Amino acid sequence: MNDRRNFIKTVSLAGSALLLPSHLLTAATNPGRTVPTYLSKYKDLYAKDPKAASLAWFREANYGLFMHYGLYSIWGRGAWVQLFEKTPVSEYRKLMNAFTARKFDADFITDLALESGMTYVNITTKHHDGFCLFKSAQTDYTSVHAAAKRDLVGELSDACRKKGLGLFLYYSVAADWHHPYFPAPKAGWQYFRPDYAQPQPEYRYKTESDTKHYIAYVRAQLRELVTQYNPAGIWFDPVRGLYARPDLFPMEELYREIRALSPHALISFKQGATGTEDFAAPERKAASLADQIQSDFGAESAALAKRVWEAHNHKHNETCSTLQRGAWSYEPEDNDRRRHLTVQEVMELLADAKSRNMNLLLNTGPLPEGEIHPGDVETLRKVGKLIN
Repeated sequence: MNDRRNFIKTVSLAGSALLLPSHLLTAATNPGRTVPTYLSKYKDLYAKDPKAASLAWFREANYGLFMHYGLYSIWGRGAWVQLFEKTPVSEYRKLMNAFTARKFDADFITDLALESGMTYVNITTKHHDGFCLFKSAQTDYTSVHAAAKRDLVGELSDACRKKGLGLFLYYSVAADWHHPYFPAPKAGWQYFRPDYAQPQPEYRYKTESDTKHYIAYVRAQLRELVTQYNPAGIWFDPVRGLYARPDLFPMEELYREIRALSPHALISFKQGATGTEDFAAPERKAASLADQIQSDFGAESAALAKRVWEAHNHKHNETCSTLQRGAWSYEPEDNDRRRHLTVQEVMELLADAKSRNMNLLLNTGPLPEGEIHPGDVETLRKVGKLIN
């Protein structure tokens, strides 16, 4: 697929979306405000205020299943392998030929979530490597064009809808190691591009003004995610202090567009990027929300970090942790059951989250072909028996 033609198309689509008034966008994507199945208990409130219904549901949701799955799962060396090992873009892309997702079973995953006492699911639709698990007209770097030839997000969305589970869609907005116009590394921008010894021919970013091409791509993909899958919300990552530059990353504009497209969709951005998110989602129980916000924004953005913390301090938030002690995506050394959390440790995470007025979003890294680690399956089911 011709990259230049794709980006022209992306800008055109994004621009046309912005020309539509909010009420027309909402009506076009949610005619009659059909109540999502996971909000059926809140249908009366939904009829009056869809966002209020979603927030009421989220306050009682308690527990969700997180999944980090993508090309990186094949190598089993972590979701950041392309950056840390400085794998050339063209070489990393070849993993698409091995990405079969043969054992990715949305029915099994959603049944497991229900057995485990969970009320929602979250999956990495696009992680930092830029590979997408959904159908997108903006790129061919997707599971639909890989060996799998499947829309994994679509399958999971259908299963969640049938079973009354909420579906959050993780989207890496502040890192993309594949897109030609994502900002190149420089002081303060580490982690946003691998530090390659030789220039990558796929990268076309020259100046800050080129970031607009990436933002147009993001806008178009977010529209696809919201309109194709009608999610419970969009879950952004990673926080690295970029949001002190709204001229480069206009998060408030992106939030407004999502809310115009879907009146019930919630928005999270890890620890928070602007403070206007519906909830924050810091990692692990050891660090407080305030500490993580300060750490990730850095001293140069301390004032913004403080405002974000104050905005989220009294909300019902979420904390995310992982069953694989250190890893978020599949790593084969984690096959040793001792390296995965025990039932007791998961129960402690649930209690900790509740004590901090938070839901627990608990992650598992599906194996290369998409199946859930059998040790994690056993642990989750045992926890489910204790809490259901």
